[in-house]
Amino acid sequence: MAKTRILLAEDDKDLGNVLAQYLQLQGYDVTLVRDGNEGWSVFEVSEFELCILDVMMPYKDGFELAEQIHHKSPKTPFIFLTAKGLKDDKIKGLKLGADDYICKPFDVDELVLRIQNILKRTGIDDSDKFELGEFTLHYNDLRLKGANTELALTTKEAKLLKYFIRNQNKLIKREDILVEIWGENDYFLGRSMDVFISRLRKFLQHDTSISIETIRGVGYILKVKLD
Repeated sequence: MAKTRILLAEDDKDLGNVLAQYLQLQGYDVTLVRDGNEGWSVFEVSEFELCILDVMMPYKDGFELAEQIHHKSPKTPFIFLTAKGLKDDKIKGLKLGADDYICKPFDVDELVLRIQNILKRTGIDDSDKFELGEFTLHYNDLRLKGANTELALTTKEAKLLKYFIRNQNKLIKREDILVEIWGENDYFLGRSMDVFISRLRKFLQHDTSISIETIRGVGYILKVKLD
């Protein structure tokens, strides 16, 4: 399954870079543009599942860009980012068909949650398939497919791998994994978890961009290198 494609239009260089990199770490395919004209030029020749538009941009502001996008592709959802908190601006954005409106400063994880909610609501998100390097986890079928291989997983392996993918490049505490997958934080279940993680490492070992690292006494990190 192809990654969800997001057009990010943000003229603040530092913020744009941070958002683009973070969303890429979350598994999205992000195209970053710096002004409204560039955003429209890119949208005209490419397809996106969602647009994130800064309101205050050079040449063409976020409202103008949103109008053009909505005219060309009425079903494409979009989110406004703005430093403005004025009621009139929010109303204007929502009248243009915005799916959400976020005022700066904001928490990046909150933005990710709002993106996920919009994609689920619009039917774009496919929660059955998860990309991981050269692999695709077909969660409902308990299958892990690579370029030249396909592995059958147990239910626990699939749940564990999905949990890692959704939290990739983050430290996950042992107790959080146990509660999430096994339902309780127990010493003997922890030993079982270690066995499952060793098996996942074996499954993923042929892709050098992926590694499950142990943080002794704390937990694990699924590290995924970006291209």
